[in-house]
Order: sequence, then C-alpha cells, then structure tokens
Amino acid sequence: MENYLNENFGDVKGKNSSEEALQRWRKLCWLVKNPKRRFRFTANLPKRVEAEAIRRSNQEKFRVAVLVSQAALQFINGLNLSSEYIIPREVQDAGFGICAEELASIVEGRDVKKLKIHGDVEGIINKLATSVENGIPTSNKLLDQRKEIYGINKFAESPARGFWVFVWEALQDMTLMILAVCALVSLLVGITTKGWPNGAHDGLGIVASILLVVFVTATSDYKQSLQFKDLDREKKKITIQVTRNGFRQKISIYDLLPGDIVHLAIGDLVPADGLFVSGFSVSINESSLTGESEPVNVNSGNPFLLSGTKVQDGSCKMLVTTVGMRTQWGKLLATLSEGGDDETPLQVKLNGVATIIGKIGLYFAIVTFAVLVQGLFSRKLNEGSHWTWSGDDAMEILEFFAVAVTIVVVAVPEGLPLAVTLSLAFAMKKMMNDKALVRHLAACETMGSATTICSDKTGTLTTNHMTVVKACICGMIKEVGSSKETSSICSEIPRSGLNILLQSIFNNTGGEIVKNKDGKVEILGSPTETALLEFGLLLGGDFQSERQTSNIVKVEPFNSAKKRMAVLLELPGGGHRVHCKGASEIILAVCDKVIDSDGVIVALNEASRDHLMDTIEQFASEALRTLCLAYMEIENEFSSESPLPVEGYTCIGIVGIKDPVRPGVRESVAICRSAGITVRMVTGDNINTAKAIARECGILTSEGIAIEGPVFREKSEKELREIIPKLQVMARSSPMDKHNLVKHLRTTLQEVVAVTGDGTNDAPALHEADIGLAMGIAGTEVAKESADVIILDDNFSTIVTVAKWGRSVYINIQKFVQFQLTVNVVALVVNFSSACLTGNSPLTAVQLLWVNMIMDTLGALALATEPPNDELMKRLPVGRKGNFISNVMWRNILGQSVYQFAIIWFLQTRGKAFFNLGGTNSDLILNTIIFNSFVFCQVFNEISSREMEKVNVFKACRSGFFKNGSCGLKLSSWQSEWEGSDVVIYLNDFCLGFWQPSNFVLCFGDHSGQYMVTKEKCHGCHLGFWVG
Repeated sequence: MENYLNENFGDVKGKNSSEEALQRWRKLCWLVKNPKRRFRFTANLPKRVEAEAIRRSNQEKFRVAVLVSQAALQFINGLNLSSEYIIPREVQDAGFGICAEELASIVEGRDVKKLKIHGDVEGIINKLATSVENGIPTSNKLLDQRKEIYGINKFAESPARGFWVFVWEALQDMTLMILAVCALVSLLVGITTKGWPNGAHDGLGIVASILLVVFVTATSDYKQSLQFKDLDREKKKITIQVTRNGFRQKISIYDLLPGDIVHLAIGDLVPADGLFVSGFSVSINESSLTGESEPVNVNSGNPFLLSGTKVQDGSCKMLVTTVGMRTQWGKLLATLSEGGDDETPLQVKLNGVATIIGKIGLYFAIVTFAVLVQGLFSRKLNEGSHWTWSGDDAMEILEFFAVAVTIVVVAVPEGLPLAVTLSLAFAMKKMMNDKALVRHLAACETMGSATTICSDKTGTLTTNHMTVVKACICGMIKEVGSSKETSSICSEIPRSGLNILLQSIFNNTGGEIVKNKDGKVEILGSPTETALLEFGLLLGGDFQSERQTSNIVKVEPFNSAKKRMAVLLELPGGGHRVHCKGASEIILAVCDKVIDSDGVIVALNEASRDHLMDTIEQFASEALRTLCLAYMEIENEFSSESPLPVEGYTCIGIVGIKDPVRPGVRESVAICRSAGITVRMVTGDNINTAKAIARECGILTSEGIAIEGPVFREKSEKELREIIPKLQVMARSSPMDKHNLVKHLRTTLQEVVAVTGDGTNDAPALHEADIGLAMGIAGTEVAKESADVIILDDNFSTIVTVAKWGRSVYINIQKFVQFQLTVNVVALVVNFSSACLTGNSPLTAVQLLWVNMIMDTLGALALATEPPNDELMKRLPVGRKGNFISNVMWRNILGQSVYQFAIIWFLQTRGKAFFNLGGTNSDLILNTIIFNSFVFCQVFNEISSREMEKVNVFKACRSGFFKNGSCGLKLSSWQSEWEGSDVVIYLNDFCLGFWQPSNFVLCFGDHSGQYMVTKEKCHGCHLGFWVG
C-alpha cells in the first residue's frame, strides 16, 4: 500500500506543490461519499484560476498607470494646471478638503496631474487636516468623524458559516441519501404490511441513526471551523509605528486612518495606500500588484506607495491616503483568499488510503448484497414459494440493500483525511498558547519529521536584550556599565574623540529616541541600535540636539549582505562627513587611519591594526557581539546621488555588546539531540563570538565544524558533501549562504529542514526550507509572510515545542488510521463471511451507522487530539522517506482484526449454546450480544491504539484520552445496574473492581492499593463510571 500511495499520492509536498500534483490526486479520488465535506480543507483550484486572471488584469492596469505617470512627469512641470474638483458638502463640513474617492484615484492611478492640482504632498497633508510632526489628533469625536468620511482599514471577509450550513453539508453524503430513501421505503412497506407502530421500527431506526450521524458530524465540523477562524484572526494581528498627537506609538494596521503618518522600515508591508513624505533610499517591491520583480524607487518625484507592497530597502514616513476596500490590494485580497491553502501531504495520503479502502468496501458491498439476495432466492426456491412474494420479502431485500449501502458507509473512511485537519486544528490552537502561530497547516505535520534546525543566534538562542559592556575608544579598552565606569570613559577619552563618537552613534542609526504618549523617553529600534543609543546617553549625549546640529543627506541602511550601515552628513560649517558602522573586521579592513589616545588622527599601522584585531578577538571570545565605528571627511563637491565611499575611513572604536543566552536553550538543544534533530547555528556575527555562544548552548561539539560564510562559498560540491554533515556553526553568513546550506541539506542529504529568519533577506531561505520559522518580535513582516510558523516569543525552546507538537500530530494520525483500518477490516470481513456462510448479516444498517459515527467523529476526537508527551522527543524523526503505515501498525491491525473476527464468529456460530439462549427472541438477543461485543471491541481497540508499541496503554490516561470525554460517552451508552464490589485491583491510575462475572466497574482515579467499590463510588478516589 505504501508504494501505491507514494507513487500516486506522494507528489504533493509540504509547500510549493505544483498545480499538476494537486490536480492529479483529486482525479484518483473518484469514490467520495460527500465531496463538500471531504474537500472542505483543500485548495479551491477553480477559484485560484479566477483569482490569477484578476491579478493579471490588475497587473496590466498598474503597468499602464506607471508608464502614463512617467510620461506625464516629463510634460507637467511647464503646464498651468486648473482644478475642476468640487469638495463634497459633507467632507467640507467635517473640516477636510478632499474626499476618499479623489484620494483613491490619485494614488491608485499614480495621477501626477491631480496630485499637482491639490498642491503635491504638502497640499494633501493640509486637506487631510494632519501634520508631519504631530500626525492626526486622537480625540474620539475627531477619529469617528474621519472614519465616517474615509472609512476604516479593514477588508471584506466572507461571512462566518453557521451551524446549519454544516448540517446541510453533512446531509450531502450520497450514501446517507440512499439510506434515507431506504428508510422511507421501509416505513411505507412496513406500515402497509404491519401497521403503526410495529411496521415503522426499522425505518425510524435508520432515520434516527442518520440524524445522529449528521448532527454529531456537523457539530465536530462547526467547532473545527471556529478554531480556524480564531487562528486566522491571530494571523492578521500586525502593528505599525505611527505618529499621533505628536507621539510615536504602535497601533494595529486595522486602526489606520487617512491622515496618519506611518513610519516604514526595511521589511515592512505597506499597510494602506499613501504618499511618500520623507525618507532615504526607499525601494519598494510591487510584484504582488504589478507582477514586476524589479523594485521601484520611491521618493518625492515618485511618491506613490500602494497597500500590499513591501519595503525592500530604506526607511521613510508615509502619509496614509486610502484605506480598506478602496485600495486595490483590498479588492484583490478578497479574491485571493477564496483560493484557500494547499492541502497537506498527510491529507492527500489519507485520501489515497480512503480511496483504496473505499474500492475494496464497494466490491465487498456488491458481493455481500448479491450473496444475501441469492440466499433469499435459494430459501424460497427450497420452500417452493419463489413465485409468491410478500411485503416481508420486499422488506428483507430492502434490508439487504441497506446493509450493502451501509457497508460502503463504513468502508469509505471519510473521516481519515478530516482527522488530519482536526488534529492540526487542535495542535495549532494549543501551539498558540505555547507562543507559536502556525500560518500553514502543512508546517505543523512537516515539523514532526524535521531532522535539522538551522537557527539564528541573536534573539533566538540569546535573549535579544543587548547592552554595551566593553568598548575600545581611541585605543583604550574600557568596561561599561556603572555610572562610575562611564564617567571614567568620559574623563579619559579626548573631547574630540568623544564628540565624533556621539555624532556617529546618534546619526548613523536606524533607531530613534522619542517621548511616548505617557511623556516618558523611549528608545525605538532593533536591540543592537537600542544598545548603542543607550551607550550614547550614558556618555552624556543628547540625541535631539545632535540630530539638529547636522543635516542627514543620504542613508545606506544596514544590509545583511554588506554587513554595514552608513550615513552622509552635511556639517554646519560646510563640508560632508560619512559615518559607517558594521561587522568589526569588515569595517576595520576599510580603515587606514585611527584616533589615538590623544584624540589625534594617525595612520593605522600594523601594530595598531594588530591591537584592534586582538581586541575584537578578546571581545568575541567573551561571547560579545562586536561592532566597529568609523568616519570619513568628504570634500564639498560630493554629490548625494553618488555611492558612499567603501574605503579610506578613520576608526573611532570598537564596542562589545552582551546578549546573554536564553535560559533553557542548552536543555532544549539536548532534547533535540536525543530526538535525532541536528541543531546548526547560522549567524552574521564574528566566528569567535558564534563559537563561544554555540559552546554555551551545547550546539558546537568536539567533532563539529565551525566555518565562515566566505569560506563556505568557495567550497566545491565534493567538499560541501564532506563538510555539511559535520557543520554546526556558520558565522559571517550572508542570506545566500543560508539559502545554499538549506538547499544542500534538503537535496543532497535528503534532510527535512527547519530554518529561522527575521530579516527581509531571509525570505529565500525561509521559502526554500521545509519549514520556515519567522521571529514574531524581531522579524520583519516580509519574513513573517514568507514563513510557515511565527515564533511569537523569538525563543528557541518554542521551536522545540513546535517539533514536539508536529510529532504528536503525526503519531496521533497514525493511531487513528490504525484504529479505523481495524474497524474497516473487521466490519467488512464479518458481514461478508456471514452473508456467504449463513445467508444473513449479523450487523444491521442502524448498527453499522452507529459504528461509523464512533469511527469517524468520536474516534477522531479521542485519538487525533491527544496532547504531546516527552517520550515523543526520545524517538528518531520519521524523515523524508519514512513509511506512514509502519510494520508495527500492520501487526496491530492484523492482530486486532483476527482477534475481533474470532470473537464475533464464535458468538455467531456458538453463541446460543454458550449463553443457553432459546425461544422466539434468541436470534434477536444473540444479535444484540454480537453488536455490543463488536462495539466494545472497538472501544478497547481505541484504547489500545493509544500506544502502538508499548503494552501499558493506560499510562497518564487521566491527562489525555479519558479526560477527552468521547470515550466516556461511548462507554456510558451501554451502562446497566450493578451492586457493590469488595475487590479493587490497581494498575497505574486505572482500577478494576469485580462484582459478578458479568459486571465490573472502571475507575480513573489517582490512587494505589486496594479499596472498596460500592454502587455509588470507588472509595479510593471517589471517581469512576461503570459498565456491565
């Protein structure tokens, strides 16, 4: 079976599956009882085609708009423009000078002419009653007024489906419809021949069973849909920095209004349509709207920013002009969302299993019906009544047909693919509590097979709470921390050196020091920038006065490929100065001068360079992150359009930043190792810093290899095949180094790879990996969008929790498959063999429907939603080529099937003699015993399925399976009266009290030893329920 599944259903991957693969498995699944239910959580391929057509149309429209705006720019400056725009009355009364439709047409159509008519960006700012410095006022009355005129930044969503929609979909099951027709015929024939109510029993029994199955199924599906709704809501929680009432603050993108001043940085998604106000080196990726992969430079000449695009480089302030469904992205998003997520590999495989079993079941159903009808004909032939047919004969044939149809109901395991979704939905909701947000269903199950985790260092293995603890300024190494140490630095460093250091810290930064709405000073920016700005404040610097003294002309933001950031300043006295900072050895390599202890600029000779390199090595060996700060004076004639110099800098100093290892990381790495998962650190830091942190975390062992990105790049394919299995640390890596490592691990070594990432440039590696893990705190929106799972607390221990949940999902589905296949095999063989050998079926249509409900819904609830345990992380991972239905599962399925069949067959052939049954009701009583025995076989089979390999299946039962309630529901359905017992046998939180050979009590209390059991309770724990 495994070979057949891999050959026909194995093309669908955890991510990036081809359209052909998605189409192929659908064609193979022709035997489906209820397509609406079976394919509910699969991709809607026709909708995707429709969405793609709309996207192409939009892309063409945008390309035309871009070309028109570019052409218009060449002629518009020399024209006298006149406005024919009339402000609507309600807009004017609200205090605004432009309506929402006019704003939308300007930005969406990139209409330069209209923008000029309204006074460019400054004119729009005034007409929206806002300001660049203060943003919009935040009084409730004014905000409500703005919402009324311009709308809110929310997109249209398909309405939530109510419970009765799921009931209607459950009724679409073809086999249930056929059974409903059988029930109707049975009612008509029965009432006609036997009268009311005796003739209605069989028909009403089938109707009641159908309704019970439908409502239990609909309830399960409805609750599942609510879980997905909650998860979708969590995925959409995105915050953005804005200025309101003069203060910087974070708000949800859904609270944005036209007039808001938004602060965008590299990696952000543009949250609404708007106009560029100010900024540096802004490059926007508009491929989601225009289809063009080339980034667009946005500046005062081309100020249009569109919702749904991504900031690829630079930073800027944006004026929000259009929100919600008035934006083109809002209109497009409504169509795109209808396509749904790709189905997961397990879903597809189980659809394959369901198809195979369904075909076998259909064959058995047809043969069973034929044998039963042939038996009836033979009996009538022997009796000589084959020419006379009564209503009872018609009812018997109808019952045979109902049994055949019900065999198909039981045999087509519709619940198998849905059990995957149920288990994933349960796991995803629980993982939210464990600080992991799963964006794609498949990631949850794929993580259970992970064999390698490539983790960032900063913020994942470390706390991301950075502070400068050491500094080498003007050649002098100083400790930083207490006020005494800081005052020592200020007194010993020459004034000229201190001034240039503070100018570098406060100007060459992606962070900011602002006052929040509570009036408190707040440092904004990445942890590295925050640490440097705090260091500057400790040295007595003033951020605002330093920024006002110099004029920033150009900014080259930090880039993980270049590992540096630079800024060009226009000095008050004339001239320009470039400040540069970044990876210590890279910045030091472009310096040819240094500031000495007297504040004098001297040539960087070999001795000075060796001293600085030794300082970097010393800081790195203490697990400190090192940064080098440098500057360069530039002549007046330098053009801001020219690239900033790459050499000839003067070294100001080196700082060592402490970022402690997170508590529990070493233990988590040890858990991964015992689980067969290799943890590799991939970082942009100095190799000595990386090695020190890796040893502290337990990642780097004596056999492991640590390598630098530039060295890794130069290796041949043959060398890489030898190095990568032992590679544990990669330092000074670029995003492409990480991408190449992931690619080699997946393709060459066939590893299942999970990768963490936080930056915009990590997107290719996140996309290439089997599971992309983005950081929720430090990660950019671009990285989160490319990821499969978002680690909300940026903690490595959470990644281990995700792996544990992934394994739990995989093993739970295996348990359910084992349970369901056993029931399928036994139900088919019992009915078929009985029909062939005795001429009748021991299990009626109503009984089989009841069993089907146990399997499809309650069985899935009990087995597919078991929480993970620590034992899961002591097994080796399944990997890329593991068999889903293992040899152990086949052993259990065949063993249980033989055992159950033996019991049922014994009861059917020897039951009357064994129980001393006689009289007219003996057949009815025997069939009742057979049915109850069959049901209890399934209940205890389900309990046995909790552990596929271990003998003790009751371990920790109170915290998992029996606490679920679904097993209790099944057992309590067959309770009977009993009297007290005087013996209790205890076994691992599970006690068994005997009273008579035919009665016993089950208790799930937390106690040991022997206790009295009476009719009311178990005296050991005062808990329990009983069966007889």
